[in-house]
Amino acid sequence: MASTGAGLTEDRPVASTATDRGRRSRPAGEGHRAGAGQYRSWLYLIPALVVFAIFMFYPLIRSFVLSFQGNDLFGRPVGFVGLEHYQRLFQDPEFHAVLGRTLLFVVLTVAPVIAVSLLLALLLHQKIRGIRFFRTVFASPFAFSVATASVIFAVMFNQATGVLNGILGTFGISRVGWTTDPNIALLSIALTTVWMQMGYNLLVLSAGLGSVPDDVVEAARLDGAGGFRLQRSIIVPLLTPQIFFLVVTGTIHSLQSFGQIHILTRGGPQHSTTTLVYSIYEQAFAYGNSNFGYASAQAVVLLLVVVLITILQFGVLERKVFYR
Repeated sequence: MASTGAGLTEDRPVASTATDRGRRSRPAGEGHRAGAGQYRSWLYLIPALVVFAIFMFYPLIRSFVLSFQGNDLFGRPVGFVGLEHYQRLFQDPEFHAVLGRTLLFVVLTVAPVIAVSLLLALLLHQKIRGIRFFRTVFASPFAFSVATASVIFAVMFNQATGVLNGILGTFGISRVGWTTDPNIALLSIALTTVWMQMGYNLLVLSAGLGSVPDDVVEAARLDGAGGFRLQRSIIVPLLTPQIFFLVVTGTIHSLQSFGQIHILTRGGPQHSTTTLVYSIYEQAFAYGNSNFGYASAQAVVLLLVVVLITILQFGVLERKVFYR
């Protein structure tokens, strides 16, 4: 026992000495080069940080500050008003209607576009002749800007000369005011939005289908799965990461939609297509308005709505996502 203890005592200095030699054997400038590399990486990040600070962080902070300030007829801040704008918001029935209309617009766009895109992606994944042509055609909406797509649908929705009413006329159906009828105008905007988002969703889902392991599909077929059962039980669960991603990003996109509303209906008729984003525009810039404080309060509410819905989606929907 004494010799063992002595041996252990003698080994410790030897190990320590070896470690010290290893440390001494390192190049003298290694630590300096590591520090210089970190410094250089931060230099590369500076341009991006400056852009984010100017176009994202500053407007966000400025909007938050303005939401607590009043303004004169020219939009200049005149003093601190506390929670007055927020109290006015939540006591205004019109704001309640705008908020409900915005959530309805999200429901009318997110679920349908994902369902249609998923169906098309599954159909276009088949190995048949000429399938690449159809993939290009159905993915083409991704190449159109919001303004271009909105102008195309404005021509199609025209009550007098539009293509849609021309098709309905051949079946003896009377003309429909796609963008002039308060009862269906929001649905028309939603249809336009679904078409615009379909191309991007189709590309994401097609990429997900391409990553599905062939051996998993073959094993399922050997077990007797085929057709609808194969798609429902094997393919779609493997696509849940892409579907969840599209649900989150599609919801944010719908909440922020502006261009198609402005071009097709300008929030009308009778404010039936005025969503929260368009209401912010109306309060701050449209019709000579300069209610920047009230509009900023609406912008803060929009931010909170986006954050809360995203947290809810991650808390509820992500549990059903199958990550490989």
